[in-house]
Amino acid sequence: MVSKGNLFIISGPSGTGKGSICNELIKYEDTFLSVSLTTRDKRNDEIDGVTYYYVSNEEFKKRIENNLMLEWAQYGDNFYGTPKDKVEEKLNSGINVILEIEVQGALKVKQKIPEAVMIFMLPPSAQALKERLLNRDREKEEEILKRIDIAKKELSKAYLYDYIIINDDFDECLKTIRNIIADRQEKLSFAEKLQESI
Repeated sequence: MVSKGNLFIISGPSGTGKGSICNELIKYEDTFLSVSLTTRDKRNDEIDGVTYYYVSNEEFKKRIENNLMLEWAQYGDNFYGTPKDKVEEKLNSGINVILEIEVQGALKVKQKIPEAVMIFMLPPSAQALKERLLNRDREKEEEILKRIDIAKKELSKAYLYDYIIINDDFDECLKTIRNIIADRQEKLSFAEKLQESI
């Protein structure tokens, strides 16, 4: 019998390095990064089906009605969500799944899947967060100010997460999250062996 995979949720304000951390984590075996659906416009450097699945408002709402979303939320002026079928398929195949999602969606997933491990990433300071957002050159100043406002709201929910990690050193942050994943695997593997031997 194949052991079920574990679900890890990584959240945090824009500019904390979530995307870069997740791209490193999936280089290891048995780890899948769930690709979210969004109604926002595709940026020039993004790839449909890799960065996000880009869909219309109409299609997104249809998926909600048909219960095909594990979670969904409105973030700014756009909708984001996690397709349920892909996540369930990977978990049932014994593969760990990482959801890089915002706080609103993360809390919905935790309600449905209480065993999910929630990790909240923080910048080293508010100033560092602002600088990272300004240096990305991807958004207009108005959009950046909106993201800073959203970040304040997200930070107020950080205490609900299992782990809070400050990303002031990329390699150390990656190592910490890899250790969390390995520790979870080890404990579950031990529990399964114990269960079989009783």
